[in-house]
Amino acid sequence: MKLNAENITLLFLSLALMLFTARLFGEIFIKLKQPAVIGEIFAGIILGPTFLGMIAPGWHEIIFPPSPEIRIIQDGISILSVVLLLLVSGLEVDLSILLKQGKTASLTSIMGIIFPFIIGFSVAFLFPQLFGNNYNHPTWFFALFIGTALSISALPVIAKTLLDLKIFKSHIGSIIIAAAMFNDLIGWIIFSVLLSLIGVGVQKFSLLFTIIYLFVFIFAALILFRRIISKTVEIIQNKFSSPGAILNFILVLGFFCAALTEYIGVHAIFGAFIIGIAIGDSVHLKEKTREIIHQFVTNIFAPLFFVSIGLKVNFITNFDFVVVVVVVLLAFAGKVIGGSFGARLGGLSKKESLIVGFGMNSRGAMEIILGLLALENNLIQEVTFVALVIMALITSLSSAPIMNYLLKRKEDFNLNNLLLSKNSIISYNGNKESVINELSSIAAKSTKLSSQEIVKSVMEREEQLATGIANHLAIPHAKLKISKPFIAFCKHQSGVDFGAADGIPAQFIFLLLTPEDKNELQLNLLAEIVKKFDDLEKVKQLLPIEDKNKLVAEIKAL
Repeated sequence: MKLNAENITLLFLSLALMLFTARLFGEIFIKLKQPAVIGEIFAGIILGPTFLGMIAPGWHEIIFPPSPEIRIIQDGISILSVVLLLLVSGLEVDLSILLKQGKTASLTSIMGIIFPFIIGFSVAFLFPQLFGNNYNHPTWFFALFIGTALSISALPVIAKTLLDLKIFKSHIGSIIIAAAMFNDLIGWIIFSVLLSLIGVGVQKFSLLFTIIYLFVFIFAALILFRRIISKTVEIIQNKFSSPGAILNFILVLGFFCAALTEYIGVHAIFGAFIIGIAIGDSVHLKEKTREIIHQFVTNIFAPLFFVSIGLKVNFITNFDFVVVVVVVLLAFAGKVIGGSFGARLGGLSKKESLIVGFGMNSRGAMEIILGLLALENNLIQEVTFVALVIMALITSLSSAPIMNYLLKRKEDFNLNNLLLSKNSIISYNGNKESVINELSSIAAKSTKLSSQEIVKSVMEREEQLATGIANHLAIPHAKLKISKPFIAFCKHQSGVDFGAADGIPAQFIFLLLTPEDKNELQLNLLAEIVKKFDDLEKVKQLLPIEDKNKLVAEIKAL
């Protein structure tokens, strides 16, 4: 195969048009306060068979000719782009934070697979006609494919969305990317099973050995050779020309590991992503180097990849409204509910869990690749394929705006919302220290801090200034490394001395914990509690109440 002058001309013309259109629509969506990735995917839809191919098929065929030579090169550029995107995403990952999110990320990932798989498999098995199944394969096999297709996420789209929203390095961002990584590792394993069952290609290794080799690679990259890589980064940056030498090293290692994982039967993007984590974990890697490769990839190669998604399909031909609606609804229900439920089990708030659920909902190119293989092997019909692609694009397009909305929406933190019966106690004995210890133990269960850490911070605050207010009220409080405020409440029957100005022992004790960076929130909550207890006569009516549920309700009604 040899490219002639016409092929070369059309290749570079198409690349120039893809980059220009991606940048244009990316900037438009940035102006609309949306991530650029949405505009880049939309640019592909405009240039693809859906729009340009329909209104000007001649021009579309000239710019994107069906030449196999050009198609192979374009596919190669697309693969290169996504590998580089995952390499850069890996560089941005803080491994220490990633490891700390192990429990939450694994629960999110597992539930984000189980829920959509069960939903997709069940509906496809019981009602295969809703998906346009042509019955060329057994129904259970078709259902297995649908369950798998609805379970996977799109790590490249998720990574780009988090980068665009500027939350990649945040607490929530690290959970989403860690969960997506675990999710897609499992997804690729299931995908490998499907490929072997469909009979696509020749597998170099059995499934068992592929899994073993994969985990050996992860262990070697992130544990065995991490320090060696870090030391190599230091030597290269100190002894060789900068930044060229270190950029060369990063790309060489990234491409080698991409080739390695592709060889053992797992997609190249995972090799690039994992080695990116190992390189990015080095304390010697300069921020300037990160920024150079980040700008290079996210402004050139990433747009080419996301535009290529829209070039692959025509959304009008073989469009079936019912099939599309069924696939999209099942995809949203399974992934958002599953991911949110897993995040909630991992200890996140309702709002944070929803952000994680929608963050995991992007499907992207993985769905298209899987759909193409299934279509080529007569596992699905064209209408199902189109529905899967539309679902992939809708989930990719919708996740960022929904996450953006949830991130901007302010949570209503007030006493009535934070004061809960389950975090309240009635006490009859003990001094100030014992009450604070008891309330700190309650707080530790919800904040994931140790009770000793909470007690230490609260008692340090007590030593600075007494927290007894007046009218039987005391509010011991502290600022801690937590994401949202927490209140534990104690009604002490005999009263405890918290140094109140009126000399009255405190019988209503609120332990208030707030995030370190939210001074105004702490002041507002303190003021709200004090205001509730400013009328001594009303407070006295609360003193005889010994049922904590009734007491909490009465305090909220003040």
